[in-house]
Amino acid sequence: MPVLLPAELAWYVTGRFYCAPDGSLADFGYFLHLAGIGADLFNGAPGASTAHFTFAARPFRADRIGNGGLSLALDTVGEFSIYLQLAPAGDFDDPGSFARGECIATFRRTSMVVGTTVDGAATTQPPSPLISSNVFSARLVQSALFEFAGRRHNLGQIIGHGVTQFGTASTTPIATPTKPRDIVLPFSGSAIALG
Repeated sequence: MPVLLPAELAWYVTGRFYCAPDGSLADFGYFLHLAGIGADLFNGAPGASTAHFTFAARPFRADRIGNGGLSLALDTVGEFSIYLQLAPAGDFDDPGSFARGECIATFRRTSMVVGTTVDGAATTQPPSPLISSNVFSARLVQSALFEFAGRRHNLGQIIGHGVTQFGTASTTPIATPTKPRDIVLPFSGSAIALG
């Protein structure tokens, strides 16, 4: 039996979307909260380099549709995995660092994701800060037993069948010294359990 009831909070995350010059997208980041883990998720002050629980998506592509002042991104079905890093080493200048450690779960989005961005040209002067939002559901396709802070856990038993996540992203790119041609956008997300 899952610990969480349907629609209970499963996690909070923060991360970054990376858009490569070839148009492929991927997102990487770490957990601010993960249900069922009754211990500190960080080895020191909270941040990417101290996070014990990280996530990494497999690269995917998105089609674009315009509708007046809205820009819609249609993301195909894709997968992401959660990792336990007993020796945290996340670094947004090295996105692959979030996919290190022990893979403890993999999720697959159940359908297309529609991301919505407000077009800055449609706002009044001075322009308002712009954001992008999306919602998706993802089913748990694999989970493994793991040990953390002296206890054994399994996200399949804690979360159940999967999650629905609500995301908010900035539309202002972040400079990336190691990959200056990538477009990098920060985001946060909160997920509820499917039960």
